[in-house]
Amino acid sequence: MHVPARHDARRRRWWQPVLAAATGGVVAMAGSATPAAARESAGTGPASAAGAYIVRAQPGHLTDVVGLLEDRHLAVQRRIGIIDAAVATLPPGAADELRADPHVAQITPNAPITLQATGYDAVADVNSLYNNENATKSRQMWSKGYTGAGIDVALIDSGVAPVAGLNDTGKIINGPDLTEESQSTSTRYLDTYGHGTHMAGIIAGHDSGIVTKNAALNTTAFLGVAPDARIVSVKVADARGATDVSQVIAGIDWVVQHAKDPGMNVRVLNLSFGTNATQAYTLDPLAFAAEVAWRNGIVTVISAGNSGSGGMTNPATDPYVIAVGATDTNGTVPINDDVVPDFSSQGLGTRLPDFIAPGSHIQSLRVPGSYIDATYGSTGTINERFFRGSGSSQAAAFVSGAAALLLQANPTYNPDQIKSMLRLSANPITGATPQAQGKGVINVVGAANTTPSSVPQSWPPSTGTGTLEGSRGDAHLSLNGVTLSGEVDLMGQAFNSASMATLEAQGKSWAGGTWNGSSWAGSSWAGSSWASATWTGKSWAGSAWAGKTWATGTWTSRGWTSTNWSGTTWTGMTWAGKSWTGTVWADNRWS
Repeated sequence: MHVPARHDARRRRWWQPVLAAATGGVVAMAGSATPAAARESAGTGPASAAGAYIVRAQPGHLTDVVGLLEDRHLAVQRRIGIIDAAVATLPPGAADELRADPHVAQITPNAPITLQATGYDAVADVNSLYNNENATKSRQMWSKGYTGAGIDVALIDSGVAPVAGLNDTGKIINGPDLTEESQSTSTRYLDTYGHGTHMAGIIAGHDSGIVTKNAALNTTAFLGVAPDARIVSVKVADARGATDVSQVIAGIDWVVQHAKDPGMNVRVLNLSFGTNATQAYTLDPLAFAAEVAWRNGIVTVISAGNSGSGGMTNPATDPYVIAVGATDTNGTVPINDDVVPDFSSQGLGTRLPDFIAPGSHIQSLRVPGSYIDATYGSTGTINERFFRGSGSSQAAAFVSGAAALLLQANPTYNPDQIKSMLRLSANPITGATPQAQGKGVINVVGAANTTPSSVPQSWPPSTGTGTLEGSRGDAHLSLNGVTLSGEVDLMGQAFNSASMATLEAQGKSWAGGTWNGSSWAGSSWAGSSWASATWTGKSWAGSAWAGKTWATGTWTSRGWTSTNWSGTTWTGMTWAGKSWTGTVWADNRWS
C-alpha cells in the first residue's frame, strides 16, 4: 500500500538534516542519509545550490511530491500537471536529497529558457507535426493521393493570421468576424490571440511550392495533417481569447447555413472550445447547435477539454459529435510508449472521449506579437515561425485534419460513418483507462481501411431549449463592471432558446448579416451591448504589428498586446473562464 508523503515518517527524517544545513549547521542522525553539506565537507562533491527547481514526480505521484514539499514548508510556486512537476524554491542541498525519494523522477534548475535557433529539425523534435503525423499514419494517406483536397474545414476560433504556411492564395476563406475587432480593418478576421492560427496550422498548414502527394518523407516543409484542405475561418474570440457562448452558437449557425455556398464544401467543423455547462446536453443550446451541424452532414470535432478527471466540457458531452482527448505519442509510431497527459479530460458515466490524438507539446504556427506569443513566448516559442502548445484543442485539430483526408477518400460518407471508422480503427494504449482514452489513438490509414457501421447513432437528441446562462458555466465576459449573464446575447438582445432552436433546425437563424435581431458582420455592428454602450464606431488600440511583414504588406509599429478601446466609452472587456482548450503554453521542457 502506498503511504502519502505527508504521513511518511522516513522521509521526514532525511529532510531534517537538510534544514539544519540550510541554517548553517550540520546534523547527522542515526540511520539517515548523509546530508549534502556534510558530503561537501568530506570532499564528496558540492551540495546543490539554493534556488527555484522543477521537481518532476514519477507518473501519478505529483500529489505525493507536492505534499512532501508542503510538509517541509517549502514554497510550491506552481504545478505543471502535463509533466507531473512542481516548481519549488529549495534550500542548499535539498535537491540532492529529494532525488533519492522514490516518488521523484527528476529535479532540474528552473532556469530561463534559451530559444532554439532559426533552423528547425522536425525529425529531432519528437513532438513535431512530422513525427506525430507519422505516428498517426496521416502521411501515409498522402502517398495514396488523399491530402484533403476539395474539403473545407470550418474553424470557429480566434481567426487566422496569414503567416507562412497559411498565406497561399485561397488557403483561408474568411467567414464573418463576430468579435468587436471586426470594426477595425487592421484587426478584422486576423488572429490577435494566436490560438486559431495554431489550430489552422495543425489542420491544414502547407508551405508554398510543396506537392503534397510526394511529400510524405519531406522533413523540412511545414505541412498540416490535411495540407490541401482549405480553412473557413469564423472568428469568435478577440485578443485575449474572450468570447461568449452566443458568439460561438452564431458561428456554428453561420457555418451550417453557408457550408454549401457556391465554391464552398464545408464537411468538417473544428471547435476547440468548451464550457462547464450546468445543464444536460439534451437541453443545452450550444450542444444543440453542434448537433444541427452534424445532422447537416458536417463532421463536428470537439475538444474534450483540459479538466483531467473533472470530466469533459460542453459540447463534447453530446454523444453525437466527435469528442477528442489528448495523447503524448512521444513522436514514435508504436504506441507502447504513449501516455494520456494529466490535463486531458476524462469521461464520466457513459459518455467518454471517442478517441485520442496528439495533443502534447505540439509544434504549429506562431503569430508574432499575438497575446499568446507575448505572454508565453519565453516557454512556447520554438523559433521565428513555430510555437509549441498542449491541449485537447491540438488533438481536435489533428482529428479535423484526419476527417478531411477520410472525406476526400470517401466523399459520400456521412458524419456517423467517419466517426465509426475512426473509433473502430483506434489503437488502445496499455495502462490507460477507457475514461481517459476512449477507443485509443487514431490510426488514419487503419480508418481508411475500415468498413463503418451501417447503424446510425440513436442517442436522445438535444432540444436546445435550456438556458444560455446554463451553457456558459464559468465562462463570462465583463464590461465596465457589468457581467454578461442570463438570457442575453453579446449584443444585449434577449435570447429565446426555444425560438432559436426552431430557426436553427430550419437553417434560418441567420438572415443575411443578422442573427438574433442584431447585425454582427464586419463593421456593421449597430446594436447595444449588455453594458448599455454602443459598439459602433469604436477602434481597437494597438492594432498593428511589430516590424514584421505579411506576404503582401508591411506591419506597422505596435503589438497586439493592448486590450483597451481607444474611445473613452470602452475600458476593456475582461474574460472569466478558460474555455479554449489549447491553453497550455508554459512548460519549461518544451524547448
